[in-house]
Amino acid sequence: MYNTHIWADENLHGVRPHNFQERFSINVWAGIVNGLLIGPYIMPDRLDGRTYLQFLNNELYDLLEDVPLEIRRNMWYLHDGAPCHYARIVREWLNEHFPRQWIGRNGPVAWPPRSPDLNPCDFYLWGHMKQIVYSTPINTVEELRGRVENAARIIRNDRETLLRVEENFQRRI
Repeated sequence: MYNTHIWADENLHGVRPHNFQERFSINVWAGIVNGLLIGPYIMPDRLDGRTYLQFLNNELYDLLEDVPLEIRRNMWYLHDGAPCHYARIVREWLNEHFPRQWIGRNGPVAWPPRSPDLNPCDFYLWGHMKQIVYSTPINTVEELRGRVENAARIIRNDRETLLRVEENFQRRI
């Protein structure tokens, strides 16, 4: 932030014009499993280990409802090195619910340092979703949420692409 100084001889009430979009953001969780887009789920504005654990306990299994049980039993949970993912209570939960089948900081399989685009969400989903969401300016946080939901509907209907994304991910690792 910069200080603004207005020097004037006559009007002591200077006005600094600005024409920028109000800044707002949301935290979105989503995943890709067996060619299915899971989510999106709008997370709380302030994320920490406790709020992320609440998501894992209260929302994750509802989101995975359409994934066949056999796939859920064998799937891996992957997340990056975000601070809320690294909390001890989160790692303990993952060790209990995804024993030896999760990837993250201090997990059974460590999150590779300096590899932000390794997972399918980073190298496909988020970029494609942002293209759809930000195709025109957004004026409110509610509009942003609606656009994220709409983008998910568009992406969800392209299962072939989601399957190719997973195949590409497997080739990369």
